[in-house]
Amino acid sequence: MLEQKIKSVIRDVADFPKPGIMFKDITPILHHQDLCNEIVAEFASLIAHKNINAIVGVESRGFLFGFALANKLNVPFVLVRKSGKLPYKKISYNYDLEYGSATVEMQVDEIQKGWNVLIHDDLLATGGTAEAAAELVKMQNGNVAGFAFLVELDFLKGKEKLTQYTDTIISLVNY
Repeated sequence: MLEQKIKSVIRDVADFPKPGIMFKDITPILHHQDLCNEIVAEFASLIAHKNINAIVGVESRGFLFGFALANKLNVPFVLVRKSGKLPYKKISYNYDLEYGSATVEMQVDEIQKGWNVLIHDDLLATGGTAEAAAELVKMQNGNVAGFAFLVELDFLKGKEKLTQYTDTIISLVNY
């Protein structure tokens, strides 16, 4: 089963980025090319019916499988980055974090009106960053066709924030 293969490779890092957090480190997966190919193929099969026009990857680990998936589907890959990282004209969305706030950006010409867009990130926790990416897609008149995550931390209930955009919320591994 793919979930078990992925879980066997994910590394737990205690007290990162702060005490009391058990960080799920996906970087060891990148040393297993067959597993990486299997992950991309699984995402592709789960969204095949969605007529995806673009994949949005959320900085930074959302770039890893998001870009590979966009290539497999032969669709554009769009970056959502932290404020100040994109060189061209951009739109911004501010959102609240547990302590403070953050801003993410997308370049203005990345999404065409009416496009079906899949938003990808490595991990779904509270859902704030994925929700911000969805708002950027909407600001460019795109449709949020789905979300795809490698890992979901169920106990943080991030999925609840995302159901307002779509009922397609894919997670390959759940904790």
